Amino acid sequence: MNKTFLIFRHEFLQTIKRKGFIIMTLIVPLGVLLAIGVSQLISGITEPPVEEVTTIGYVDEAGGFDQYTTHGNIELVRFNTPDEATTALINGNVSEYFVISGDYISTGLINRYTLEKQLETPSATTTVIKNFLTYNLLKDKVPPETVNRIESPLNLVVTRLTETGAVAPEQGGLANLVIPIIFGALLAASLAFSSSYLLQGLGAEKENRLMEILLSSVSTRQLITGKVLGIGAAGLAQVAIWVAATPLLLNLASSSIGGFISTIQIPPNLLALAVVYFILGYLVFAVLSVGVAAVSSSVREAQGLASIIYPVGNRAILAPIANHSIPKQPSLGCSQYFSLLGAGAGDIAAWLDWRPRVATSHQHGRVGLMHYWGTVTGIETSEDLYTDVR
Repeated sequence: MNKTFLIFRHEFLQTIKRKGFIIMTLIVPLGVLLAIGVSQLISGITEPPVEEVTTIGYVDEAGGFDQYTTHGNIELVRFNTPDEATTALINGNVSEYFVISGDYISTGLINRYTLEKQLETPSATTTVIKNFLTYNLLKDKVPPETVNRIESPLNLVVTRLTETGAVAPEQGGLANLVIPIIFGALLAASLAFSSSYLLQGLGAEKENRLMEILLSSVSTRQLITGKVLGIGAAGLAQVAIWVAATPLLLNLASSSIGGFISTIQIPPNLLALAVVYFILGYLVFAVLSVGVAAVSSSVREAQGLASIIYPVGNRAILAPIANHSIPKQPSLGCSQYFSLLGAGAGDIAAWLDWRPRVATSHQHGRVGLMHYWGTVTGIETSEDLYTDVR
């Protein structure tokens, strides 16, 4: 049997039997299942919250404001004089009250009274008072449907079109960022674990002089090739399990929890790109690991050198979001900062794409952002993304 294959099989089996590898592989799907189960359990034992009715008093000095006093969980109660409203406020019968001045039609003056010290009027209170005044001003002049439309004049639906004028299959939205960012984080973790296994294995065999015995039976090429491919295949199997579990878990969470989760979409080709980027990223990390192990005399020394070379933290995952938001969000302060440096967001993104230690996870952020902002540094399709990276 080919010696490279023997080493490959040994490293693959040894890696997938590691407790850390098994925990890392299963913790993601099991964690999602646990979260779904806990959510279902909590929703089953908790009673729906009872909305507390808030009572707000008002004094109508202008006259004619006596209808439409119920707005959701806020009830408006009329008082004849400000003194009556003040007494009710002090006694706790109302949470606050407002006075419609006699010259309201010409001045629009509304005086609001409350016992609380506030920076500004709560938006809910402002909306209720505004709708109450609007309803009563228009009650005898326009149909009720028109009054409702004046209250809520806009129901904006955005549709993204292609260059040919057809409706685009990906409509974007914040939900499209979730899966790429999660995959970027998982991919970075998988690469870190796989490369660390390779580094530790080579360093340990070199430290206890086992490598000298191995090299007496196999060539250096066979040894390194078998180790790199064996550990890489284990990491690829880990990513493949996550890729296969993602649609199933997402469908289960959407049907069980709903809400925002039901709007989450998996961008086209993302799952395939996850596998491709793992392979490309692992090859880069494998070369670094072999190089570090070659110049290190012990596992501790190898790990020390690796801590300098390998990426630190999650900044590679967060960077594409901050950078790609600059062209579409000119009001952000960071855009001014980068303009002072003489570099646009696209230049920063391209720089991160070409840095081997961050390109793998960074590209997953770009995949999600392509569907969120429509165009990210001129990239529209996965084919263009491949061309850009190449």
